Amino acid sequence: MKTDSQVQQDVMAELRFEPAVDPSRIGVEVKDGVATLTGHVGSFSEKCAAERAAQRVLGVRALAVEMDVALPGPSERDDADIARSAELALRWTHGLDKEPVKVMVENGWVTLSGQVEWDYLRRIATGAVRHLVGVRGVSDSITLRTHTMPVVVKSTIEAALKRRWDGDADDVSVNVIGSTVTLTGTVHTWWDRQIAQQSAWAAPGVHSVVDNLTVRY
Repeated sequence: MKTDSQVQQDVMAELRFEPAVDPSRIGVEVKDGVATLTGHVGSFSEKCAAERAAQRVLGVRALAVEMDVALPGPSERDDADIARSAELALRWTHGLDKEPVKVMVENGWVTLSGQVEWDYLRRIATGAVRHLVGVRGVSDSITLRTHTMPVVVKSTIEAALKRRWDGDADDVSVNVIGSTVTLTGTVHTWWDRQIAQQSAWAAPGVHSVVDNLTVRY
């Protein structure tokens, strides 16, 4: 099992390995397996890339993000300009051209709202605006329209876990109440945890996922 110092060194190495990140602007602290990222990054997409890099490191049990986005002068844009760019990005993204996704921008922070049929469309929408110049952050307030019986959702997710995992899918319990899925139990890596989350979100009719999984190395 890694010590906190080893995990810290590995996170710093992973940040240096990630081409979308300037590691000189990011600080890393680790305590009891919880990694904290601090500092100032040049774009929201860089912030997201740093978060994903830290999550890839074995031994990171949880992640706290205390970075902020400090845009360089040429990247500064007013909210109206960002909103127009976001609307065009959504309109020209396959799958979203006919979906009623709305855009609101305040101080560079983009909020998306509306309804789509599937969670993957919601993720595509946030991805479409995340990399726009001037964006400081993205809030996803998009909801899903699909309705499916909870028993069908539960069996669909459990079957997906068995297809995608080498490990024992029985270590994870799937509970469905209405359109909310709650995952409990233990997984061996952060990647396994992400697979469980993705499997839950991929099921039709899921509007929210509560992740109570514990990573046990």
